[in-house]
Amino acid sequence: MRTRRPCSGVVASPAPCATSSPAARSTSATGPEGTEVTVPTRAEATRRSAVLLPLLRAAHFGPTVAVTTIVALLAVALDLSAYRGLVVTAAVFTGQLTIGWGNDLLDADRDRAVGRKDKPLANRELSPAVVLRCLVVAAVACVVLSFLAGWRSGATHLGLGVALGHLYNLYFKATSWSWLPYAVAFGSLPAVVSLAGSPPEWPPAWMIGTAATLGVAAHFLNTLPDFDDDAATGVHGLPHRIGAGGSRLLATGLLVAATAVAVLGPAGAPATWAWGALAVVVALAALALFGRGRAPFYAAVAIALVDVALLAVVAG
Repeated sequence: MRTRRPCSGVVASPAPCATSSPAARSTSATGPEGTEVTVPTRAEATRRSAVLLPLLRAAHFGPTVAVTTIVALLAVALDLSAYRGLVVTAAVFTGQLTIGWGNDLLDADRDRAVGRKDKPLANRELSPAVVLRCLVVAAVACVVLSFLAGWRSGATHLGLGVALGHLYNLYFKATSWSWLPYAVAFGSLPAVVSLAGSPPEWPPAWMIGTAATLGVAAHFLNTLPDFDDDAATGVHGLPHRIGAGGSRLLATGLLVAATAVAVLGPAGAPATWAWGALAVVVALAALALFGRGRAPFYAAVAIALVDVALLAVVAG
C-alpha cells in the first residue's frame, strides 16, 4: 500500500501544508481587463477595525474632529477656494492626530498606573511602536499639507499650533501655565485659515481673541473628566490648582466672554440674531453654574458650540 507524502519535505510539522481555511484567507475576484483583485475576508476586516478604532481613540478623536470642524467652517466663512480649504483642513486634522498620539504615548505609564481602561496604550490594545509609526506618517503629511496651503499659513500652523500642542504634552500640562498653549494654538487657527487665502491676510483681532478665549475654556472643560486621575499621577496644571468647581466656573465665564467678543467685536451694530445667541449663552451659563449632575458640563459644551457657530458666521 502506497503512503502519501506530505506536500513539503518537512515531516516534523503537524500543521498541514495546504492553505489556511477559507474563513482566514482572502478571496479573489476578477477585476477590469481580467485582472485578479484580492477581496479582504470578514476576519481581515475585523482585524483591521480592531486596530483602527483604538488608533482613533488614542488620537483623542473627539477633540481632533472638533478642532478640524472649526477650521473647515472658517475656511468656508472666509471664502477659501475648495482646494485651499481642503488642504488647510487636512493639515490641521493630521496635526491634531500627532498631538493626540503623542499625548497618549507620553501618558501610557501614567494611564496604566491609574487603571485607565479607555486608553488603548494603557490597556495594551495597541503597541507603542504602532502608534509611533502612525504619528510619524501623520507628521510628514502635516508638514507637506501645511505648506501646500501657503508658506505663511504653514509656518503659523506648525509653529503656533502643532509645536505648542506637543509642548503642552511635554511640559506645560503639569504647570500653572497649562492654559497658554491652548490660548496660542486656538488663537492661531483663524490666522492659519486666512493666511491660506488669496491674497493671504491677517485676521481681525476680535477673531483671534474669540478663538483664544474659546481655547482656554476648552482646556478647563477638557480636564474635568480626568481630574482625579491626573491629580493621582502628579499632573497639576492650572485647572487642578484651582479645583474642579473653580475650573467649571472659569470655563463658563470664558465661554460667555468669547461669545461677547464674537458679537461685539466686529465693526458695526450686532445683528438681532447675534443678540439672541448671546441671550441663549447667558441662559446656558446659568445652567452650567447652578445645574446638577452632568447638566453643567453639557451646558458648557453647548455654549462652546454656539461660540464656534458665531465665530464662523460672523467671520463670513
